[in-house]
Amino acid sequence: MPSISQSYDAIILGAGAAGLMCAARAGERGLRVVVLEKAEKPGKKILISGGGRCNFTNLHTGPGNFLSANPHFAKSALARYSPQDFIDLVNKHGIAWHEKMLGQLFCDGSAKQIVQMLLDECPDTVQIVCNAEVTAVAKNDDIYGVMANGSVYTAPNLVIATGGPSIPKMGASGYAYDLAREFGLKVVEPRPALVPLTLGGEDVLFRELSGVSAPVSARIGKTAFEEAALFTHRGLSGPAILQISSYWRPGEEVGITFVPQNDAEWLLGLKRDHPRATIRSALREHLPDRLADALGQKLGIERELGNVPDKTLREAAQKLADWRFLPTGTEGFAKAEVTIGGISTAELSSQTMEAKSVPGLFAIGEAVDVTGWLGGYNFQWAWASGVACAEALAAKSESVSG
Repeated sequence: MPSISQSYDAIILGAGAAGLMCAARAGERGLRVVVLEKAEKPGKKILISGGGRCNFTNLHTGPGNFLSANPHFAKSALARYSPQDFIDLVNKHGIAWHEKMLGQLFCDGSAKQIVQMLLDECPDTVQIVCNAEVTAVAKNDDIYGVMANGSVYTAPNLVIATGGPSIPKMGASGYAYDLAREFGLKVVEPRPALVPLTLGGEDVLFRELSGVSAPVSARIGKTAFEEAALFTHRGLSGPAILQISSYWRPGEEVGITFVPQNDAEWLLGLKRDHPRATIRSALREHLPDRLADALGQKLGIERELGNVPDKTLREAAQKLADWRFLPTGTEGFAKAEVTIGGISTAELSSQTMEAKSVPGLFAIGEAVDVTGWLGGYNFQWAWASGVACAEALAAKSESVSG
């Protein structure tokens, strides 16, 4: 027979960024909370983030930095808990940090500091149980019961904070979606995001450049990211590619602008000023030699620029400004940093993160169909959605006790 644990005000499934933030804030408001985490320690994905230094937020965070079936859903939570709010928390704990680029903030030391900070923020009313294997979840009347490791935890509120299936080697899974469906909530089909793209066909030639990186602009439709791209033995990666991968769908081409700082007439100007230059030598001024040589070979212009017709140079510049790749796919959830899709925002209140049709059931963080760009945005969504949920839990508790 399972032993009956004491009842709580809320049960949180998952001790990741969103779950820990929610627990800390709810505990701060006096709620008794238990966090059930299947891994052997909390915050495992936090620990590996940002190369081990945790890109914990982005100064430029706004609703436009997120993908969702409802682009307005994230507005409420993000407005109520800003990057500065989290910076204030980091400063309170004396954690040194720096801005790397594009508003990305990292710890000077280690991501362990962020995990420890979140744990230190949890008062005695918060219990964190690791190695918790959840075997059953049920709702009787207004009370949720969760069985884990032979114990039953009960509470009037259940928070799904188990994330998405990206990085399965860290224990990630689609459990959040299975549980949501059990309670009748719709799920937007999940797919890998912030993930390397694979190449085939004629593009395979670029695999020979494995390890070469260059600043480019990567584009799909009107969405473009100007950062570095990295050629790999399987295709394309690097920040610009990871960013655009979130917008990519099978069968779509990705446009790459090589030498994005140059205008359409730059080769003609070079022909005028340096007629003995070649396409390869021109590209070597801006790109790694191996990449410059490969592009020059692909363009097939071997003569000195002074001997090349203006029309041919304009066409070459146009090709370099919009080089088309047709990815064969992505490297999947194993290499994806996050997941697009998840528990449908149509099912949730943007104010409280509570399911509209299932009182007391909440979903936060990556489990929800809200996905941020690369660069600290997903952490900010985790903090903001966690706080929104915690405030709602506290308000419910006060209204019941009042």
